[in-house]
Amino acid sequence: MGVTYKYFGAPDGATAARVPVTMRPEELGGDELGMGGMFTKIKPETVAAMVLTGIEGIPLHKVPPLELVVLHPDYAVVKLPMTVTDPLRGIGEESVGAAAFIWSTVPDRGGPRDAFNVYQLLHEWQDFSVRLHENGHQAYCLVWP
Repeated sequence: MGVTYKYFGAPDGATAARVPVTMRPEELGGDELGMGGMFTKIKPETVAAMVLTGIEGIPLHKVPPLELVVLHPDYAVVKLPMTVTDPLRGIGEESVGAAAFIWSTVPDRGGPRDAFNVYQLLHEWQDFSVRLHENGHQAYCLVWP
């Protein structure tokens, strides 16, 4: 049984902390929990590392930790640092492609990922990052088994 991650935007930690209870997209000012949301099996730590090492060139051991917002027996909510979402908004195709190639060579539990799949994932994250910025939101992740 795997863990599921739901990425969403919220204006602040207090709102993000209420999300697992309400799950109402209108409280978040957008569709982050609707069809345009980000359900994935990719851990927030992996996303942070993918952006910061592949795009920003930060060594893996210097990737900042995620901020725990809520720890509940049934779920957790973590906040991704702005340093993870901000760099995605301003990069072009060449940088996305280079980051995808770099990250595709990093082995994970399932082995190296196909560069094109990583490229598509980074584009999804880029769109998500733009939506967050337009709504004045920060990125959070709801984690549940």
